[in-house]
Amino acid sequence: MSQLKIIIRPMYSNPPVHGARIASKILSDKGLYQQWLKDVKTMADRIIGMRTQLKDLLAKEGSQRNWNHIVDQIGMFCFTGISPEQIM
Repeated sequence: MSQLKIIIRPMYSNPPVHGARIASKILSDKGLYQQWLKDVKTMADRIIGMRTQLKDLLAKEGSQRNWNHIVDQIGMFCFTGISPEQIM
C-alpha cells in the first residue's frame, strides 16, 4: 500500500502538462479558438435551457414556490433548494 501511495501521489499533486499544451494550442489557433467559443456557447445555452425547463416543469406540476433563483444563477452548478426527500 505504501508503494502505491508513492506512485499515486504525484499523479494527483502534479497535473499532467498535456492539459496546458492543449489549452495553449486551442487559444493560439484562430480556428480552434473560434470552435472552442462555439462549443462553450452551446454548453452554456444547454444549461440555461435545462434550468428554464426545470422551472417550467415545477410550475406545471403545481408548485407555488418562486423558482426564479434557478434561472437567475450563472455557471455550471445550481442550488435548487430541493431537499433529498422532495426528489424521491
